[in-house]
Amino acid sequence: MDYDTYGSNAVELAIHLANADRASDPDWAAAFLRAHDEWFTPETALDLSPAETRRAAATADLVRAVAVADSQDDVIARLNELLALARPHPYATDHDGELHLHYARPDAPVLDQLTTTVAMGLSQVVAQHGWQRLGVCSAETCDDVYVDTSRNASRRYCSNTCASRSTVAAYRARRKA
Repeated sequence: MDYDTYGSNAVELAIHLANADRASDPDWAAAFLRAHDEWFTPETALDLSPAETRRAAATADLVRAVAVADSQDDVIARLNELLALARPHPYATDHDGELHLHYARPDAPVLDQLTTTVAMGLSQVVAQHGWQRLGVCSAETCDDVYVDTSRNASRRYCSNTCASRSTVAAYRARRKA
């Protein structure tokens, strides 16, 4: 599957947000933003209030809801809910030497930049490549979401690590039986 670099990176940002570990760190959202600060204009404040952290969690939940939906109607409903939070104001830039679009205005608050970027990136992949390209890892101990970029849309695991663990577990179960 081939999709544009900026859009694919926006989808990866959405996937990372959906898979962020929120349970172990109450300051998870600010840590996430700092880890992905290349997405935000340099003067953007990355510290969040507790209410903003809850909004970031709601955005993460919506990305996950799109990925776990089991029908096109569900995907459309959940994606539209996510898009309703977006405040797109696209603009062209060549700040990195390559002409491309950004989805949110550069002076927007960090949550607007984040939500708009993940909503637009995710919606482009769903609209251009189909909702079935989003999935949840099939490994027993993993519930991470992923975008299937395989040629024949056959991906079942979020990573090679999960695929290998599942293969080894199945092999050991067969040997034991």
